[in-house]
Order: sequence, then C-alpha cells, then structure tokens
Amino acid sequence: MTQLRKGSFIKKVKDISISSALALTILSSGMMMPGCSSKDDESDYSYEETTYSKGIRSHIKEVKPGEFKIMDEENVAADKSVAIVSYLDGHTDSLSTSAAKALIDSEIRTNQNNVGHHSGLSTMLLYGGMGYMLGRNSGNGYINNYRQQNNNPSGYYGSASAYNKSQGAVQAVNSSRSTRVVNSRPSSGRSGFFGRSAGRSGG
Repeated sequence: MTQLRKGSFIKKVKDISISSALALTILSSGMMMPGCSSKDDESDYSYEETTYSKGIRSHIKEVKPGEFKIMDEENVAADKSVAIVSYLDGHTDSLSTSAAKALIDSEIRTNQNNVGHHSGLSTMLLYGGMGYMLGRNSGNGYINNYRQQNNNPSGYYGSASAYNKSQGAVQAVNSSRSTRVVNSRPSSGRSGFFGRSAGRSGG
C-alpha cells in the first residue's frame, strides 16, 4: 500500500481552499473576467449607413475636338447613375460610375495641382453630376476636395438652363438620403469565458 505523506495531503486541501475562496470572492464582488460582460457598449457594434434612392444621369457632348460640355442632367434610380457621352464622330458611350471614377482618378494623377483646368471629359465628370454622385461615397472624399476648389461649376454646362436643372437634380438626390444604424454585433451574443457553452467530454 502506498503511503501518503501527511504534509502532501494538507497542501492539497489548502490549495483547494484558496481556489474556492478566490472564486467566491470574485462572484460575491460582481467582478467579471475580461471579455465576459453581457452588457457590452452597443456603439462598439454599430455604425451609420447612408444611402440614396435617387441618382443622376448626365448627358455630355463633345462640342470641339477634345472639348466637352454637360448638356443635361436628370434624376434616375441610384443604381442607374450613368454618364452618356456623345462624340463629334457620331458614336455614343455610356460610362458607369466605376468607369467615370477611373477617368477622374487618371485626371488627378496626371494633372495633380491643375485638375480641371481644361474642358476634357474627365473634367465634366468630376464637376458634373457624376462627380457629385461619386463624392457621396464615404471612401471618395478626395473627389469632394477637388470639387470644392472650383468656384464656377456653371461654366462646364452647355447653358444656364442646363446648369439650373442640374442643381434641381442634385437637390432631389439630397432629399432621397436616408440613414440607418446597422448593428454588427456577433449573432452568437455573449462571448468570453462565461459565455461559452460547456463541451461534452467523451470517454
């Protein structure tokens, strides 16, 4: 028969007593271990999402070789925003928002501090309704920075009436704005040590 040392037995009992006392102290004081709170700040899991139900269709025309004017702008559904470009040779292109952004980005990279100092297509896209729609995207703040540097946007339109109509279309887009709070809190709910479900130990 194996003989147990008396001191060893006492030590084990003492360790158990200390562990039990520590657990009781934590529970009675209301302390929780990090990551175990069931009342996390909801703001940590939510953000505001802004959407627009209306967009803009721009009609841009080449009036001289390499020179363009915005002839008309009207409201469409947000996902139908497009720039329709008519060229002197008679052909027409339809530029999506992504294609327009690519041309605007190329203009910014190429001209840097002289962006918009010409009547090219990229300038019409930047300062017209398409640039306005692109600037609504939170990730395209740099586009708004360039737009705000221009004090005479009406000069890019074919007529005063076209410019005035464009401003009405822009106001309609603003009026279609809606903001909602999106909750991104994990669907599993509580997390951390006390939030885990105990797994079965097989044998």
